[in-house]
Amino acid sequence: MCVSHVHDPFVRGQLAIAALFCSLGFQYATWAARIPAIKADLALTAAEVGVLLMAAGIGAVASFPLVPVLLKRLGSARLALLSALCLTLLLLALAAAPNYPVALLVMCVDGVFVGCLNVAMNAQGAALETRHERNAMARLHATFSAGSLLAALLASGMNAATSSVMAHFGVAAVVLVLLAAAARPGLLTDDEPATEKERKTGGGWNLPSRMTLWMCCAMAFGTVTEGAMNDWSALYMKDVAKASAELAPMGIAVVSGMMVVARLFADGWRSRYGDGRVVLLGSALAAAGLAFALVSGGVVPALIGFACVGLGCAAVTPCVYVAAAKQGPDALALVAATGTTGLLAGPPFIGFVANASSLVWGLGVVAAAAVAVSLCSTQIRWTPVNG
Repeated sequence: MCVSHVHDPFVRGQLAIAALFCSLGFQYATWAARIPAIKADLALTAAEVGVLLMAAGIGAVASFPLVPVLLKRLGSARLALLSALCLTLLLLALAAAPNYPVALLVMCVDGVFVGCLNVAMNAQGAALETRHERNAMARLHATFSAGSLLAALLASGMNAATSSVMAHFGVAAVVLVLLAAAARPGLLTDDEPATEKERKTGGGWNLPSRMTLWMCCAMAFGTVTEGAMNDWSALYMKDVAKASAELAPMGIAVVSGMMVVARLFADGWRSRYGDGRVVLLGSALAAAGLAFALVSGGVVPALIGFACVGLGCAAVTPCVYVAAAKQGPDALALVAATGTTGLLAGPPFIGFVANASSLVWGLGVVAAAAVAVSLCSTQIRWTPVNG
């Protein structure tokens, strides 16, 4: 379907912004799927691979001071498209990297543009909701996961066809260009362009408000919960729940599957109950479900608990992004950077706790993080329910 031929402005904007979310998920999962090949091509150790992955996160966090300036100068639509195209080129640059230092530089720059696209596309999503007074952010976040799934399927097919990373990333680059082209006609223009003073000064940067700091905490604890389940659920299934090798990956499958399904319905929950209640009750469900799994032990309780985490956490980040966008680009950029920090810092910290005691206690930290999201949500001023 061509976005420019859709007549409903809300649907046209939603499809265009969804293409951006899909693009980011696709780009990330594409290079992540070829980490074993990149490791072999550059003769990297496991520790060097860890640093390579960390470089992308460092770049994303480092983008925070830059994003508000670019957002005010370029607008969210142009910044999103520019970032998407740069991420396409960086994918090819990673495939062509001749050595480890160059690969580190590419991944760090990749993280910067991931940070730019993340903020710009969420600003677009928040603007779409505000302009049309209809919820869309949760479904937009679901398309990020859809992009990751599409990348995984392509990686599987390309792996069967060729061992060349460049050939794989070349095909992926074509997909990314097509997604950017599909997004361009339907993206929203900014209602309030930057003033001449803002263009000259970059708009400056203001100290975050107390409300923004609560949003940062909610986002950090929310992404700790999401990231930890992705990184540690399979190991918990195998080592603690004593699941078979075939069943162990079902931990992450249950979390991810429930999260995608819940995000497809979460906008309806937001319209009916309000963002604040969805975040409060969802994170409480995640905490209670995971605590039940850890106390009960066994495969079935683990899968039930992990399903509660996926269901409960699905709408947390979309709702917090919407609330942050209403506070302005500085708040949105800071909240997005905090979310990236949570994704980076959470899993290693849980590993430290697990090493010092056990993985049960490590995942207990995740349950505590979900409780913290609930507590933070009570301090945020959410948009009231319409009607």
